[in-house]
Amino acid sequence: MNKEKFKFKQRWRRKKRVRKKVIGTAERPRLTAYRSLRQVYAQLIDDDGGATLVAACSRTIDMGNKIQNCGNKQAAARVGKELADKALALGIRQVRFDRNGYKYHGRIRALTEAAKEAGLVF
Repeated sequence: MNKEKFKFKQRWRRKKRVRKKVIGTAERPRLTAYRSLRQVYAQLIDDDGGATLVAACSRTIDMGNKIQNCGNKQAAARVGKELADKALALGIRQVRFDRNGYKYHGRIRALTEAAKEAGLVF
């Protein structure tokens, strides 16, 4: 098995293990984060209703000339802040965090810490 397949399979297993326990509701939706090499995505999902309530990504945020790459920690922090602002506007304050099989460091950590600072409760 090559290295890419192995890494994907390990992440998939971690993701399934976490998703068994983390379930989002309308009162407390699931905050899920996804990172690609160039972008960072986050969304709040109501699993009972099967709907995405709020979404934010680094592609839609005006990063300006300061940030050249939209897939770094600064961009992830901006995504977390924007997601929290949108959620608070809808009256959503508490969320459950789904790290989507990623380790809690780097961009995932920057996203969650920015969302916490903006007012979301995990």
